[in-house]
Amino acid sequence: MVLALTVCGVVVALVVVGLFVFGLRRRLIQRSGGTFDCSLRWDVPEKGDTSGKGWSYGVARYNGDRVEWYRVFSYAPRPRRVLERSAIEVAGRRAADGEEELALLSDAIVLACLHRGTRLELAMSEDALTGFLAWLEAAPPGQRVNVA
Repeated sequence: MVLALTVCGVVVALVVVGLFVFGLRRRLIQRSGGTFDCSLRWDVPEKGDTSGKGWSYGVARYNGDRVEWYRVFSYAPRPRRVLERSAIEVAGRRAADGEEELALLSDAIVLACLHRGTRLELAMSEDALTGFLAWLEAAPPGQRVNVA
């Protein structure tokens, strides 16, 4: 009986510590500001895929001429993907469709992009999309920006 209570106590403590670390990590990412919720699908096939597969929920942060993307359900202190402003080409936008609506946040807009030859899709709110496109267009003079 004592062993069972001890094991349950340890399991509960580990769950609480794990949740605390998730919250602390997100707080540290957001501390410098310029963050927004953003789902990412990397290496997307050329023809449209609305199956909802491949999407990862995350938080993106502006950092100078880069957007750093962090997975939400990860303990990694470094971003999973880094997108340079000069290398991002916007190919189009669309509303989430089909099973994607279940995989993404409600009312998410999907932005199809190319980054150094890799096709990717970003899904974010309308407000975050407006900010992202403004950030892309605000590139320093002399930098090439491709916004469709």
